[in-house]
Amino acid sequence: MLYRVIRTLIVLAGIMTLALPSGASDPLPPLKVGVIFSYSGSTATTGRTLDAAIAAWVKLHGDTVAGRKIVIIKRDDGGIGPETAKRMAQELIVQDGVDILAGATFTPNAIAIASVSTQAKKPFFVVNAATSGILAKHPYAARFGFTTNQQVEPIAQWAARQGYKSAYLLYQDYGPGLDAGRAFTQAFSAGGGKVIGEVRVPLSNADFTAYVQRAKDAKPDLLYVWLNPGGGVAAALKAVREAGLDKLGIKVLAAGDVVAENALPALGDSADGLITSMDYSAWHDSKLNREFVKAFTSVEPSLLPDFNAVAAFDVMNAIYRIVAAQNGAIDPDKTMELVRGLSFESPRGPLAIDPQTRDAVENIYLRRTERKHGAYVNTEIATFPAVRDTFEMPK
Repeated sequence: MLYRVIRTLIVLAGIMTLALPSGASDPLPPLKVGVIFSYSGSTATTGRTLDAAIAAWVKLHGDTVAGRKIVIIKRDDGGIGPETAKRMAQELIVQDGVDILAGATFTPNAIAIASVSTQAKKPFFVVNAATSGILAKHPYAARFGFTTNQQVEPIAQWAARQGYKSAYLLYQDYGPGLDAGRAFTQAFSAGGGKVIGEVRVPLSNADFTAYVQRAKDAKPDLLYVWLNPGGGVAAALKAVREAGLDKLGIKVLAAGDVVAENALPALGDSADGLITSMDYSAWHDSKLNREFVKAFTSVEPSLLPDFNAVAAFDVMNAIYRIVAAQNGAIDPDKTMELVRGLSFESPRGPLAIDPQTRDAVENIYLRRTERKHGAYVNTEIATFPAVRDTFEMPK
């Protein structure tokens, strides 16, 4: 009798096993995201903001999508170093088997990573690198940050409408800085203004006294300053204050990078009253942004989210949407098809990826740096909606 019962159980177990779909009990493999960013060097704080933004996303939305656990594999490129970034991208793909690449603080590094992405057909989501044109030859790359032209053109148009007739430009001598000079000149001139001089500052420059003096001697209506966050911002603003441009009636405008959220405490009064343009402010007034800031600061209490952080947060949003749409798969061509035209609400406001250029289409905000409740903040005073990069648009 016992023998018959055991045999019956064995037969039933076999039938149940045959009835299960092949692999149904096997968990899906993790989805690996390879992040290449600058965690050391002059912009080391940006690495912490990126990590905190990713952690904030996971805190709000979990670490699994469509049955796949998201695993972040980080590499530190140490700053501008395209060969290093290229090698790291190759290692992440070949050795670590990542499904998606993300990151890039600097344009040269982004171009190097994008070249590997193209060869390997691995999607690459750019967080920061802001030079126009870097996506055109790299069909598996998309930008979730901003381009310099997007950032600069609106403030130049605004300056012309305010009646400023002459401008002097001070910007860094590399890709995004050159874009800034070109964008401001074109937009300001189109509005009836004239750029009467400019100076290109080496990336390694630490003393801005002589450069600001040139602007002062030219006696423009305004000085426009474009520097990346690691480009000697404190020294530049100190030189501007000491030159007394405000007393001469010379208005100072700048890129939003100059007054990045986590630089404001150190900049202090030198940033007071500065007018800038950017796609994000930690003080942007929306429910979604307040949730983002709360989650971010719970992970990294000593910092605030900045433009790098919000782009990283939105990259995670895009990854989750794309993986969910493919039921856990990550086919490269289908992924890029989904990326083109992707749109959702971001902590910075409405965000879309242009189907043709694969650049972000987003609001740009005019901000005033001012003291509130004992600390300096970037207060939005005007909105330029759904700004596209006109340099990237098909002619």
